[in-house]
Amino acid sequence: MLPYFQSLGQTVLTRWKQANFSLAAFPKIACAALGENPPADHVDLAMLTREFLLNDAQPFQGASGFGQPELIVYDDPRFYIQVLFWLEGTTDIHQHKFSGAFHVLAGSSLHSLFEFRNADPITPHLSVGEVRMQSPHLLERGTTVPIVSGGGYIHSLFHLETPSVTVVVRTHTDPGTGPQYTYLPPHVAVNPFHHDALTTRRKQLLDVLEKTEDPAYPDLVLAMLAELDCERAFFILQNGMAHLRGLGAWDACWKVFAARFPRWAPKFLATLGEIVRRDSLVAMRSMIGDVEHRFFVALLLNLSERAQILKLIGQRFKGPPLKTIERWTEELCQSTDEVAWILDAEFPLTERPVEEQPALLLAVLHQALRGGPSGARAVPGLSVTEHRRVLAALKASSFSVLL
Repeated sequence: MLPYFQSLGQTVLTRWKQANFSLAAFPKIACAALGENPPADHVDLAMLTREFLLNDAQPFQGASGFGQPELIVYDDPRFYIQVLFWLEGTTDIHQHKFSGAFHVLAGSSLHSLFEFRNADPITPHLSVGEVRMQSPHLLERGTTVPIVSGGGYIHSLFHLETPSVTVVVRTHTDPGTGPQYTYLPPHVAVNPFHHDALTTRRKQLLDVLEKTEDPAYPDLVLAMLAELDCERAFFILQNGMAHLRGLGAWDACWKVFAARFPRWAPKFLATLGEIVRRDSLVAMRSMIGDVEHRFFVALLLNLSERAQILKLIGQRFKGPPLKTIERWTEELCQSTDEVAWILDAEFPLTERPVEEQPALLLAVLHQALRGGPSGARAVPGLSVTEHRRVLAALKASSFSVLL
């Protein structure tokens, strides 16, 4: 173990003991210790990696569920220090059953804080309500952020570089602050650590039927939805949504669910639609290597207001934000022999020659970004009807927040 982490751990332990191990005091103590001797100024990642790989004298390695991987570099019965590597771009919107602070050792992230309003519990492990973003901000290398356990601190991180690395000083578990919900915007909170073994096995068995193209799949799901409680029915729908849509059976399945649970159905439907959008962008992020483009995807994935997006672009890049967005969309525009697209926005006029499609898609997008008419006047090369169809496709994509 590097001497730096031993010293950091001892500093935290001494100060926390002086505060009588108060859980309320721990985030402030952890933040102060990290701020006085920042890991970004004292830890060489290459040296840390080599030392961890070649030196057997390391603290006990647990499994917190965070990090790719998680390295425990200091361990005490009351708290520990972990170094978390992040290869994927985003964490779920979540709360914690532990407290402390984290420090950006390498890379940068978009950090967003949320609140969950008007909670309507369905079961102890599933609630509906309103997932609302409070504030997004950029975390650059060297930044330290407190972690407060419980539902008063809900956040997500979208890591912009690969890998991004954070140092976390944290308690093991804070009593009375569970469950550690994950939030599915705009309306659902679930406890991901609640393991309903029967539902898990049923989803796995349905996956077998899907992969073997069993024709009984939609009828079996319909029968399940007619009998299951709301929690189990929601998870079965979430698991099979894509396949049911591909089979043309989604509307029939949703009709059964909505009829049985009309009180919550509209919020579940909005949440399932957002899951599809977010999953699509997260998958795209894994194929995008450019840091600027990943930043743009992070903004579209996490923010719900145009003004927020333009403000954060202006903070990070020189020049007018709209000009920057226009450059990014030109760089991200792709096409095959049949169709052009930008992120999850596909050109709808497939009868148009593919060599014309990128320019037309970009022209409509750029006009709309700058507040152009929504169909009263078409861009050159498109009729008014065609213009409206392209604009509708853009508004049905993740670009809708900007339009």
